[in-house]
Amino acid sequence: MSSRILLVEDSPGLLLTIPDLLSTDGHEVFTEQDGEAGLARASTEEFDLIILDVMLPKKNGFDVCRDLRQKGIDVAILMLTAKTQVVDRVVGLKLGADDYLAKPFDPTELLARVEALLRRVKKDHRIPVHTFEFGEVKVDFESGEVSRAGVEVALASKELRLLRYLVDQRGRVVPREELLRNVWEYQSEVSSRTVDVHVAWLRQKLEENPQLPRHIHTIRGKGYRFLP
Repeated sequence: MSSRILLVEDSPGLLLTIPDLLSTDGHEVFTEQDGEAGLARASTEEFDLIILDVMLPKKNGFDVCRDLRQKGIDVAILMLTAKTQVVDRVVGLKLGADDYLAKPFDPTELLARVEALLRRVKKDHRIPVHTFEFGEVKVDFESGEVSRAGVEVALASKELRLLRYLVDQRGRVVPREELLRNVWEYQSEVSSRTVDVHVAWLRQKLEENPQLPRHIHTIRGKGYRFLP
């Protein structure tokens, strides 16, 4: 099945060869030549994968990747760079990239990385985010740092794990039983009151009006749904 791929790259040679390579493989490829244009397009259109160069005019690839993740955009990101130092790979992955390919690369390796990421996206439907913002709340799930309106908020480990699961499944109604299995790792039937209590705590800490929550909604008889 054809996938929509955005290539953000300023090298004239790669702007010709990569789209040709991916189009031959059946994908629909779009291109931008600087970081600001790439960020704007990725923020307003839906793509299955972004191939993102690190060294870009106007805004580098690391900043583009970070900004996309902070916006809650969880598209798969494959970063390209001429740098081979381990520290550069680590920075990209910590900022939310899903894979890393150093230039120069073999076309078959690029295709293999692209196909692997696309399979993962189609299997999991959504790639978990590392950082996320909603309303006045900013969350770094990797460091565990949470703030609301610039003020630090302390979340217990289970609260943070619950929030991350709801954010990763945002827009979908998540049954209590699913939360118990995946957040608490309960294998047998237990009281769903555990979930309700933790959701109430999250609302108290993160919602402007916990009685009329904007983000963590109860879907009566079904479960909970998170909306950014």
